[in-house]
Amino acid sequence: MMTGRNKTKIDIKNDESGNSKGNTTDTGESENETDVNTADPLKELEEKVTNKELEAKQTYDRFLRVSAEFENYKKRSAREMIEFRKYANESLITELLTVVDNIERAISTSSSDDQANSCIIEGVSLTLKEILKVFDNFGVTPIESLCKTFDPNFHQAVMQEESEEHPDNTVIAELQKGYMIHDRLLRPSMVVVSKLKATPENNKKNT
Repeated sequence: MMTGRNKTKIDIKNDESGNSKGNTTDTGESENETDVNTADPLKELEEKVTNKELEAKQTYDRFLRVSAEFENYKKRSAREMIEFRKYANESLITELLTVVDNIERAISTSSSDDQANSCIIEGVSLTLKEILKVFDNFGVTPIESLCKTFDPNFHQAVMQEESEEHPDNTVIAELQKGYMIHDRLLRPSMVVVSKLKATPENNKKNT
Protein backbone atom coordinates (compact mmCIF):
# COMPACT_ATOMS: atom_id res chain seq x y z
CA MET A 1 0.00 0.00 0.00
CA MET A 2 2.90 2.35 0.65
CA THR A 3 4.25 1.70 -2.78
CA GLY A 4 1.06 2.78 -4.42
CA ARG A 5 0.97 6.06 -2.51
CA ASN A 6 4.53 6.99 -3.56
CA LYS A 7 3.77 6.26 -7.14
CA THR A 8 0.83 8.53 -7.08
CA LYS A 9 2.90 11.39 -5.64
CA ILE A 10 5.48 11.05 -8.41
CA ASP A 11 2.82 11.25 -11.07
CA ILE A 12 1.47 14.42 -9.53
CA LYS A 13 4.92 16.01 -9.48
CA ASN A 14 5.47 15.03 -13.05
CA ASP A 15 2.18 16.64 -13.95
CA GLU A 16 3.12 19.77 -12.06
CA SER A 17 6.54 19.79 -13.72
CA GLY A 18 4.99 19.37 -17.09
CA ASN A 19 2.57 22.14 -16.42
CA SER A 20 5.32 24.46 -15.32
CA LYS A 21 7.24 23.69 -18.48
CA GLY A 22 4.19 24.37 -20.53
CA ASN A 23 3.68 27.64 -18.79
CA THR A 24 7.26 28.61 -19.58
CA THR A 25 6.76 27.81 -23.27
CA ASP A 26 3.54 29.80 -23.41
CA THR A 27 5.32 32.85 -21.95
CA GLY A 28 7.95 32.79 -24.68
CA GLU A 29 5.36 32.71 -27.46
CA SER A 30 3.50 35.69 -26.05
CA GLU A 31 6.71 37.73 -25.98
CA ASN A 32 7.37 37.02 -29.67
CA GLU A 33 3.86 38.01 -30.56
CA THR A 34 4.37 41.30 -28.68
CA ASP A 35 7.52 42.05 -30.74
CA VAL A 36 5.68 41.46 -34.04
CA ASN A 37 2.73 43.57 -33.02
CA THR A 38 5.11 46.38 -32.00
CA ALA A 39 6.88 46.39 -35.42
CA ASP A 40 3.75 46.44 -37.62
CA PRO A 41 2.34 49.85 -36.52
CA LEU A 42 5.67 51.51 -37.32
CA LYS A 43 5.69 50.12 -40.83
CA GLU A 44 2.09 51.12 -41.33
CA LEU A 45 2.87 54.62 -40.11
CA GLU A 46 5.83 54.92 -42.48
CA GLU A 47 3.69 53.76 -45.40
CA LYS A 48 0.98 56.26 -44.50
CA VAL A 49 3.52 59.10 -44.31
CA THR A 50 4.99 58.09 -47.68
CA ASN A 51 1.53 57.95 -49.27
CA LYS A 52 0.59 61.33 -47.85
CA GLU A 53 3.81 62.87 -49.15
CA LEU A 54 3.08 61.42 -52.61
CA GLU A 55 -0.48 62.75 -52.51
CA ALA A 56 0.78 66.17 -51.43
CA LYS A 57 3.27 66.26 -54.33
CA GLN A 58 0.60 65.23 -56.84
CA THR A 59 -1.78 67.84 -55.45
CA TYR A 60 0.93 70.53 -55.73
CA ASP A 61 1.69 69.50 -59.31
CA ARG A 62 -2.00 69.75 -60.20
CA PHE A 63 -2.12 73.15 -58.55
CA LEU A 64 0.81 74.36 -60.65
CA ARG A 65 -0.81 73.09 -63.86
CA VAL A 66 -4.14 74.69 -63.03
CA SER A 67 -2.41 77.98 -62.17
CA ALA A 68 -0.50 77.95 -65.47
CA GLU A 69 -3.65 77.17 -67.43
CA PHE A 70 -5.52 79.97 -65.67
CA GLU A 71 -2.75 82.48 -66.45
CA ASN A 72 -2.81 81.43 -70.12
CA TYR A 73 -6.60 81.79 -70.13
CA LYS A 74 -6.36 85.33 -68.72
CA LYS A 75 -3.76 86.34 -71.31
CA ARG A 76 -5.79 84.81 -74.15
CA SER A 77 -8.97 86.52 -72.95
CA ALA A 78 -7.15 89.86 -72.73
CA ARG A 79 -5.85 89.48 -76.30
CA GLU A 80 -9.30 88.54 -77.58
CA MET A 81 -10.83 91.54 -75.84
CA ILE A 82 -8.26 93.87 -77.40
CA GLU A 83 -8.94 92.38 -80.85
CA PHE A 84 -12.68 92.73 -80.33
CA ARG A 85 -12.38 96.38 -79.35
CA LYS A 86 -10.11 97.13 -82.32
CA TYR A 87 -12.43 95.66 -84.93
CA ALA A 88 -15.85 95.91 -83.25
CA ASN A 89 -16.90 98.81 -85.52
CA GLU A 90 -15.62 97.27 -88.74
CA SER A 91 -19.05 96.53 -90.24
CA LEU A 92 -20.39 99.99 -89.36
CA ILE A 93 -17.40 101.77 -90.85
CA THR A 94 -17.65 99.66 -94.00
CA GLU A 95 -21.19 100.92 -94.49
CA LEU A 96 -20.07 104.52 -93.91
CA LEU A 97 -17.42 104.25 -96.64
CA THR A 98 -20.18 104.52 -99.25
CA VAL A 99 -21.27 107.81 -97.68
CA VAL A 100 -17.70 109.09 -97.84
CA ASP A 101 -17.45 108.06 -101.49
CA ASN A 102 -20.60 109.98 -102.36
CA ILE A 103 -19.46 113.09 -100.51
CA GLU A 104 -16.10 113.01 -102.27
CA ARG A 105 -17.82 112.67 -105.66
CA ALA A 106 -20.13 115.57 -104.82
CA ILE A 107 -17.18 117.77 -103.88
CA SER A 108 -15.25 116.78 -106.99
CA THR A 109 -18.18 117.44 -109.30
CA SER A 110 -19.15 120.74 -107.66
CA SER A 111 -15.60 122.03 -107.71
CA SER A 112 -15.55 121.89 -111.52
CA ASP A 113 -18.88 123.71 -111.79
CA ASP A 114 -18.47 127.50 -111.82
CA GLN A 115 -22.11 128.00 -110.84
CA ALA A 116 -21.93 125.80 -107.74
CA ASN A 117 -22.47 127.53 -104.44
CA SER A 118 -19.11 127.81 -102.71
CA CYS A 119 -20.76 127.75 -99.26
CA ILE A 120 -22.36 124.39 -99.99
CA ILE A 121 -19.04 122.98 -101.18
CA GLU A 122 -17.30 124.27 -98.09
CA GLY A 123 -19.97 122.77 -95.82
CA VAL A 124 -19.78 119.38 -97.48
CA SER A 125 -15.98 119.46 -97.29
CA LEU A 126 -16.13 120.15 -93.57
CA THR A 127 -18.54 117.25 -93.13
CA LEU A 128 -16.15 114.97 -94.95
CA LYS A 129 -13.26 116.09 -92.76
CA GLU A 130 -15.26 115.35 -89.62
CA ILE A 131 -16.12 111.86 -90.82
CA LEU A 132 -12.51 111.15 -91.70
CA LYS A 133 -11.50 112.40 -88.26
CA VAL A 134 -13.89 109.88 -86.69
CA PHE A 135 -12.37 107.19 -88.90
CA ASP A 136 -8.92 108.12 -87.69
CA ASN A 137 -10.03 107.87 -84.05
CA PHE A 138 -11.07 104.27 -84.70
CA GLY A 139 -7.84 103.37 -86.50
CA VAL A 140 -9.21 103.69 -90.04
CA THR A 141 -6.74 105.14 -92.54
CA PRO A 142 -6.84 105.50 -96.35
CA ILE A 143 -4.46 103.47 -98.50
CA GLU A 144 -1.97 105.53 -100.51
CA SER A 145 -2.11 104.03 -103.98
CA LEU A 146 -1.24 106.59 -106.67
CA CYS A 147 2.21 106.12 -108.24
CA LYS A 148 2.76 103.06 -106.04
CA THR A 149 3.70 99.64 -107.35
CA PHE A 150 0.60 97.50 -107.73
CA ASP A 151 0.15 95.26 -104.69
CA PRO A 152 -2.66 92.66 -104.86
CA ASN A 153 -2.80 92.64 -101.07
CA PHE A 154 -4.10 96.25 -101.07
CA HIS A 155 -5.14 97.01 -104.64
CA GLN A 156 -7.83 95.68 -106.93
CA ALA A 157 -6.91 96.22 -110.58
CA VAL A 158 -9.91 97.22 -112.66
CA MET A 159 -8.04 97.80 -115.91
CA GLN A 160 -4.61 98.35 -117.44
CA GLU A 161 -3.45 101.28 -119.54
CA GLU A 162 -0.35 101.73 -121.60
CA SER A 163 1.89 104.45 -120.27
CA GLU A 164 5.24 105.92 -121.19
CA GLU A 165 5.42 108.10 -118.07
CA HIS A 166 5.22 105.34 -115.47
CA PRO A 167 7.06 102.08 -114.95
CA ASP A 168 5.26 98.86 -115.69
CA ASN A 169 2.77 97.63 -113.05
CA THR A 170 2.32 101.05 -111.41
CA VAL A 171 -0.96 102.49 -110.12
CA ILE A 172 -1.73 105.47 -112.38
CA ALA A 173 -5.35 106.14 -111.33
CA GLU A 174 -7.53 105.48 -108.30
CA LEU A 175 -11.21 104.83 -109.02
CA GLN A 176 -12.18 104.08 -105.44
CA LYS A 177 -10.08 104.71 -102.36
CA GLY A 178 -9.14 101.78 -100.16
CA TYR A 179 -8.95 101.77 -96.37
CA MET A 180 -7.21 99.92 -93.56
CA ILE A 181 -8.53 99.41 -90.04
CA HIS A 182 -5.46 99.11 -87.83
CA ASP A 183 -3.42 96.35 -89.51
CA ARG A 184 -6.38 94.74 -91.31
CA LEU A 185 -7.60 95.48 -94.83
CA LEU A 186 -11.04 97.07 -94.71
CA ARG A 187 -11.44 97.64 -98.44
CA PRO A 188 -8.92 97.41 -101.30
CA SER A 189 -8.31 100.34 -103.62
CA MET A 190 -9.87 100.02 -107.07
CA VAL A 191 -7.10 101.15 -109.39
CA VAL A 192 -5.87 101.42 -112.94
CA VAL A 193 -2.46 99.84 -113.52
CA SER A 194 0.12 100.85 -116.10
CA LYS A 195 1.70 98.58 -118.65
CA LEU A 196 4.51 99.15 -121.05
CA LYS A 197 3.46 100.65 -124.36
CA ALA A 198 3.78 98.22 -127.20
CA THR A 199 6.93 99.11 -129.19
CA PRO A 200 9.30 97.02 -131.32
CA GLU A 201 11.94 97.24 -128.56
CA ASN A 202 9.52 96.11 -125.84
CA ASN A 203 8.28 93.30 -128.07
CA LYS A 204 11.89 92.08 -128.42
CA LYS A 205 12.34 92.23 -124.62
CA ASN A 206 9.15 90.29 -124.02
CA THR A 207 10.24 87.74 -126.58
